[in-house]
Amino acid sequence: MRLLLAVLMMVVLAPVASAAPATPTVRCEFIPTPENPAARPVRPPSSTVPAKGTVKVTIVTNYGVVVADLDRANAPCGVENFAHLARSWFYTMSQCWRLTDTTRLGVLQCGDIYRAEEGGPGYRFADEVTGKETYPRGTIAYGNQGPGTNGSEFFIVHSFANIKPVYTVMGHVTFGMDTLDRIVKAGIVPKPDGTLDGAPKKPVRILHVLAQG
Repeated sequence: MRLLLAVLMMVVLAPVASAAPATPTVRCEFIPTPENPAARPVRPPSSTVPAKGTVKVTIVTNYGVVVADLDRANAPCGVENFAHLARSWFYTMSQCWRLTDTTRLGVLQCGDIYRAEEGGPGYRFADEVTGKETYPRGTIAYGNQGPGTNGSEFFIVHSFANIKPVYTVMGHVTFGMDTLDRIVKAGIVPKPDGTLDGAPKKPVRILHVLAQG
């Protein structure tokens, strides 16, 4: 009896191992856009997403590979959406329709299935901005057609982007900026006034996007 009591006391008084802190999460609203249905079969991501950690994405193009780290803490809904679309093969065998190289804007715009700014995932979600965003070389961010219209379109800054801080920043390129440089060097179809803002002279194709994390 005494032995049993001693064992019970040891169990009761034994220190309890503290559980690992739970990963913080946020709620996202992915709103259907029936007026712009999904260009490829894909469901919206989960509405509860991690708000901490990094997603490593590898964008494989016909010009080479671009690797970026996406920051969940900075744009949890946007990062989860990008990873979800990548894992759903939404970006696989798609095309980057717009390339710019002006004194104000130097970006490669991708993520639309049909043509520039047409062919999204069939839903939209809110911006994740503070109003202090900057867009230096290597930034990867969402493109949009106004507040709260994020979907699948994104851009990568190959030089700089002197634009208003209204575009959600997902992260930054860690490897492969030389791939962007080769794309720019291949040329741009200019506008009638000569502005270098149009389709790449040689098509830029996304063969696949891998997402880890």
